[in-house]
Amino acid sequence: MRNAAPRPGRWTVLPLLLCLLPLTALAQPADDLPPSDEFELELGFDDNLFADAFEEDGKEREASWLDDFTVRISQQVFGQVNRHTLELLPGFSFPREPTIENNRLGVNVRYQNLFSNGWLLQASAQTRVYWNEDYEYIAHGNEIETESRVNEFFVQRSFGAHSVKVGNQTVVWGETVGNSVLDVINIAEFRDFTIIDIEDARLNQPMVVWDYFSENSGSFSTFVTLYPEFNPAPVRGSPLFFDPGYHLPDFDRNEDILFEVGSQWRYSIERSDFAVMAAYLIENQLRWDPPPRGSLDSLAKKNDFMLLGFSANRAFGDMLLNFDLAYSHGILANSFSLPGTTGLSVPVDLQKNQIGASFGLEYNIDNEQNVSFGVAAQKLLDLNEGLPPGQQMLNDDFFGNWLVRYSNSLLDGDLVLSSTVFGDLEGDSLLGQFSADYTIDDNWSISSQIVAISGKIPSPMVFFDEDVRLGATISYSF
Repeated sequence: MRNAAPRPGRWTVLPLLLCLLPLTALAQPADDLPPSDEFELELGFDDNLFADAFEEDGKEREASWLDDFTVRISQQVFGQVNRHTLELLPGFSFPREPTIENNRLGVNVRYQNLFSNGWLLQASAQTRVYWNEDYEYIAHGNEIETESRVNEFFVQRSFGAHSVKVGNQTVVWGETVGNSVLDVINIAEFRDFTIIDIEDARLNQPMVVWDYFSENSGSFSTFVTLYPEFNPAPVRGSPLFFDPGYHLPDFDRNEDILFEVGSQWRYSIERSDFAVMAAYLIENQLRWDPPPRGSLDSLAKKNDFMLLGFSANRAFGDMLLNFDLAYSHGILANSFSLPGTTGLSVPVDLQKNQIGASFGLEYNIDNEQNVSFGVAAQKLLDLNEGLPPGQQMLNDDFFGNWLVRYSNSLLDGDLVLSSTVFGDLEGDSLLGQFSADYTIDDNWSISSQIVAISGKIPSPMVFFDEDVRLGATISYSF
């Protein structure tokens, strides 16, 4: 039914497996549960479900492996509420009507168990049920649709100064939270406007990661993946889906042996850290050539490149400064910098070198308030060298984006007010988001969100100019 690349696999142990922020992301660290576009609930399993299977000598054990489960169940309604007319070009306009985009139930499960000395098992999974009026429901013939995915699943073995992790996991090299030019290892998923930060959209990939820690010479880390993933195309019916008129398939892995490998050395001094890294990577975003005559399947193309990077941070009292620098050798030139839309533009089939830098500032105003700022800029080198006649790149100068966040915790932490403003350096797009999260008691919590968008050509956000979106969430946990 869908004219787009397939979604991540369902309930595989190592699935091959952010911009908008989840409703509760501003109150949670980015490396917590995979962000959900839904309301989430925490459940605990009771051993009585398994009768006396966990009893020893007629007595129940003091601790059970079931105690390490955390489950969240969530329900969300979210949609575009502003009735207006979108004028793209003179004489070309179309009306924008209020519509529900998300009406879904979500279940997120997390498991963490130090099951033996030096051993850790960690996993997370999610299931979503799409109800009436949700775009997934409509895209599947007005039928209830479900989707499940194991996101994180790894075993870690620590011994001496060494640590080895095998399984689905995330490698984060950038210091600038949410806006780093080094944040290109794990894939990203952008389906709709309930996710605004790239670190919250990262999906885990199957990897082997080795870490070595030394008191005198810093730490050294290396990762290898033999099954790199690609950013999934936005699904049909979602606000970010643009119909190219043909099918966007996944990459045919039967023709190539794909792998990625990278290493990082990190050193810490008083109130500061810095790191250098190098990697051989495959671009997360596929490119699609138009289909051959008589076919509706386009041709998926991948591109490998080399990455050299440097990162550093420095603390000054309650302020933390972050800096990232990235040199990419042999990337494909493209038109859009918004994640998830690159493959929908017409790429210049020419490899280029690119330099990029990101700078961030995080400041704790007091115990309840904090603010952060991040800006990322990139530039293609030797821009017009080898460019075929008649072809032109839209990114002909510095391009990138900036991000500002603010949060305030009130009522002893029960009420959290937060806002995010996101825009591009060219001034062609602006997205503002405000959310309020209120904890009623140990079991119940509610959330709300409002998003306003402004965009103009050539930004892909022009398709959402003057959109206003509202969302509401209710959670129950025990």
